[in-house]
Amino acid sequence: MGEDSESPKINHSFLRDYVTEADVISTVEFNQTGDLLATGDKGGRVVIFQRETESKGECEELGESGEYNVYSTFQSHEPDFDYLKSLEIEEKINKIRWLPHQNAAHFLLSTNDKTIKLWKVSERDKRPEGYNLKDEEGRIKDVSTVTSLRVPVLKPTDLMVEVRPRRIFANGHTYHVNSISVNSDGETYLSADDLRINMWHLDITDRSFNIVDIKPANMEDLTEVITAAEFHPHHCHLFVYSSSKGTLRLCDMRESALCDKHSKIFEEPEDPGNRSFFSEIISSVSDVKFSHSGRYLLTRDYLTVKVWDLNMEKGPVETYQVHEYLRSKLCSLYENDCIFDKFECVWNSNDSVIMTGAYNSFFRMFDRETGRGVTLEAWRESSKPRAVLRTRRVYSGGRRRRGDVGVDSLDFSKKILHMAWHPAENIIAIAATNNLYIFQDRVNAENQ
Repeated sequence: MGEDSESPKINHSFLRDYVTEADVISTVEFNQTGDLLATGDKGGRVVIFQRETESKGECEELGESGEYNVYSTFQSHEPDFDYLKSLEIEEKINKIRWLPHQNAAHFLLSTNDKTIKLWKVSERDKRPEGYNLKDEEGRIKDVSTVTSLRVPVLKPTDLMVEVRPRRIFANGHTYHVNSISVNSDGETYLSADDLRINMWHLDITDRSFNIVDIKPANMEDLTEVITAAEFHPHHCHLFVYSSSKGTLRLCDMRESALCDKHSKIFEEPEDPGNRSFFSEIISSVSDVKFSHSGRYLLTRDYLTVKVWDLNMEKGPVETYQVHEYLRSKLCSLYENDCIFDKFECVWNSNDSVIMTGAYNSFFRMFDRETGRGVTLEAWRESSKPRAVLRTRRVYSGGRRRRGDVGVDSLDFSKKILHMAWHPAENIIAIAATNNLYIFQDRVNAENQ
């Protein structure tokens, strides 16, 4: 996956010509099969895309395996107000997580800063006809006019997608929720805010169990906050959470009901020579993900993405520079608040490639076997069907090549913060402000 390697081709994109704050995408998530893709935005809406199934012959002829089209759109959260604290609660969707598929319906969790909701997504393509106590328009009949009993029958009708709230988990967090993660047992999930992590049962909405609490007795003694948390993909008793100090804590719920004391702590010793005013800010972990195998952890801080081995706590086993050329620009990035941007990171289906975002609509992929990285760009010219993504390079010194982008000409308003990778195939979803790009690596797909 070097800089000159052939790039993935685009599968589909959803582009808008105008940008409003409510339309900015704030989370992206595939379900377990990859057939559904959900996005949440700052306006509290959730849009679900479904992969179209095509005949095998048509797929082979086009080299495609089905595009993603809008399946359902619904309003998940509304703006609210905390009267006790006199604070507005935004409708922005912070995270979406799909539950394991168990029947014909699909279930997903969505959360804003305070309230988590469980949604049921189901299809209806038949409707009952022939009621005994209702007429054809649904009005109640006079019982005295009913002279015979009829057996209602199901008649085909146009496909309808119904989305209904099944559970609302409220009042569990004092601070802003930054993470939700469904447990491998399929019955519980965790939610994390700045200072606490709670565990919920999917059937119980009026209480949760506090499993981590780092709030000090005196808030003036506060030195770090929780930035992300996730359950282990296979072991229901293990979870990890990251902090603003750049540390990762692995907790085992078999040891204690309250996991304030971690089982393992992962941190990298700081190089005194690189110490600066910005050191603590850029070392804050913005995202943490278990590998599909459960053996490794992937983390993202402001300048790097790192891979950690659960069996080695002293430091990461792999470190990849995402945009090292920004180290000399930290002062201006601090002044325009970009230094506080929270980038996500993801694994591919077999944990061999990792991906994360950057500025100027760029995103980065790193091949773990070779250690080489590639910079790709999500932009409108790539939105045409079967277009090939170009590799890009940021010029920061040395010999400048044709097409290189200078550091000073980067657009910091075009940031790739949120992304997702298909659980089984080389299909990625990239959120670029209010646009969703879906790319497919058809080159590799045809070679398999």
